[in-house]
Amino acid sequence: MSDFSPTLTPIKDHAEELAKAEAGVAELAAKRNNRWYPKFHIASNGGWINDPNGLCFYKGRWHVFYQLHPYGTQWGPMHWGHVSSTDMVDWKREPVMFAPSLEQEKNGVFSGSAVIGDDGALRFYYTGHRWANGVDGSGGEWQVQMYATPDNDELTSATKHGMVVDCPRDEVDSHFRDPKVWKTGDTWYMTFGVCSAERRGQMWLYTSEDMVEWTFKRVLFQHPDPDVWMLECPDFFPIKDKDGNEKWVIGFSAMGAKKNAFMNRNVNNAGYMIGTWEPGGEFKPETEFRLWDCGHNFYAPQSFTAEDGRQIMYGWMSPFAQPIPMENDGWCGNLTLPREITLGEDGDVHTAPCAEVEGYRESTVEHGEIALSFNEEKVICDDAEAVEIEMVIDLDNSTAERAGLKVHATEDGAYTYVAYDDQIGRVVIDRQAAVNGDKGYRAAPLDEAELGGKLKLRVFVDRGCVEVYVNDGHQAMSSYSYPTDGPRAIKLTSESGELKVDSLTVHTLKSIGLE
Repeated sequence: MSDFSPTLTPIKDHAEELAKAEAGVAELAAKRNNRWYPKFHIASNGGWINDPNGLCFYKGRWHVFYQLHPYGTQWGPMHWGHVSSTDMVDWKREPVMFAPSLEQEKNGVFSGSAVIGDDGALRFYYTGHRWANGVDGSGGEWQVQMYATPDNDELTSATKHGMVVDCPRDEVDSHFRDPKVWKTGDTWYMTFGVCSAERRGQMWLYTSEDMVEWTFKRVLFQHPDPDVWMLECPDFFPIKDKDGNEKWVIGFSAMGAKKNAFMNRNVNNAGYMIGTWEPGGEFKPETEFRLWDCGHNFYAPQSFTAEDGRQIMYGWMSPFAQPIPMENDGWCGNLTLPREITLGEDGDVHTAPCAEVEGYRESTVEHGEIALSFNEEKVICDDAEAVEIEMVIDLDNSTAERAGLKVHATEDGAYTYVAYDDQIGRVVIDRQAAVNGDKGYRAAPLDEAELGGKLKLRVFVDRGCVEVYVNDGHQAMSSYSYPTDGPRAIKLTSESGELKVDSLTVHTLKSIGLE
């Protein structure tokens, strides 16, 4: 039995720091403007949020934690916020879980994951963050891996045990964070993102027998692009192909990747590779880097294996590009819908909304077949605050250069356009007509086989954001969209050609209970 024990160095009373954080969130929430605050996406009731953390299903409840700055609507010292649900439909706010209280995390309780051990008990692993010079980031960062356990089955509080992996600072250029833990065979593994001393983006692999003492094993993966200097929020899990063969998916948020045509258009970009892995070895990719999501606002996803075997992922809709209008509203940032990760018959990853999302539906209107002539527009909804639209476009019998849905269409002419662009063979989210926030467009690719026949779209429109799922989740797109005052219409549109829609259904969606 190991005599190793984590390094525990308290500098503040954790309970007091949590109480302060709750008060900070409440103060911001009291002044919150709900014009863009989501009805069916997870957000904090006040303050800034970013990465999803600690995702798990434990003792009959789904738990989603997230990075939280409780004292403002911009990034700041990180805490962990928390919501839970019995059915993934109706959610409950829980107390703030972690606040900085130890020396190793005095400047932030950074991202991490949750995992259930062989004894059925849950463990949390996260990154403790501090500025190396004790003041700011000019002297680099000092990041280490931390360990905690919950105090009860409801996961409303936890006990910190301290640092279990220190940073070898002569081998690392500051960045050393975001642990993901899993078990293969008889061994527990931990990986996290690293910027090496040579400024290369890597994922390191550690092993453990008791989930407390961890030993460096090897570099699990180094990104082949020398411009990529850090792999944030790494993920790693097995998945079966159509023949039942096991593949491994490695996910990470690549920092430093250069823009290239339709690729890597965001500030930093989250994606994956599919390949093989033998326990203890290095990951061997068999595909190129592919984006998890082709929208304007997606980053830092995390997945976990649910009790029923599903691989479920949440992402952060990241408002990286200024202007960020919701900063003025007492809150900033929300998560995506929960997505189930599967490997399609095409050999690629698909991420479609979890089946539970259908429980958001309150009422349904079937529009059936619709045909639009050249440059025609048809109002589908006069005023839609929270809806899901299911639509099948007959590409073979449509001639429009672009066609789709103008959502958040207001009387001043502003809208966000979700459309199929026939000239580039892609589905686009175009914000050129936006009045509030960033503009620009993003485009999701379609395979050659998808360019003929039927194009299936599921479009989720919340008060301030849009999610689009293409062909059962082969592609996904997440973007903020900030409508102006007044009714928010949805219009079906054809440009320079005809549009044939086989079916169009609108579901009005309810609140998930976090407003």
